[in-house]
Amino acid sequence: MTTITTSTPSIQSSSTGSSSAGNDTSAQISRITQQITKLTQQLKDVANGSGSTEDKKKQQEIIQAQIQQLQAQLAQLQRKQAQESEQKQTQQQGKAEGVNSPSDDHSIDIYV
Repeated sequence: MTTITTSTPSIQSSSTGSSSAGNDTSAQISRITQQITKLTQQLKDVANGSGSTEDKKKQQEIIQAQIQQLQAQLAQLQRKQAQESEQKQTQQQGKAEGVNSPSDDHSIDIYV
């Protein structure tokens, strides 16, 4: 019988600066993707390994549950990353730059 033990660390969100938070989210996505890959390989190994059919089935169910949990975390992080990206784009579009950017300090009254 083959015993497979794995642990899935919980994802903690930090309230740091926007650039480090973006990198942190990307790093978390990368780690979760790697964990999913490892668990998928373990799932294949269990199917090809020795042991009773019942034991294999239990181990496969456990691994599949872990993969599903990681996929849910991955989807949550991807949504968070998309929101951060959208906020950055909105902020950049809101800033008018150049000589033709009107503001209270830079306005010209024209009388004809």
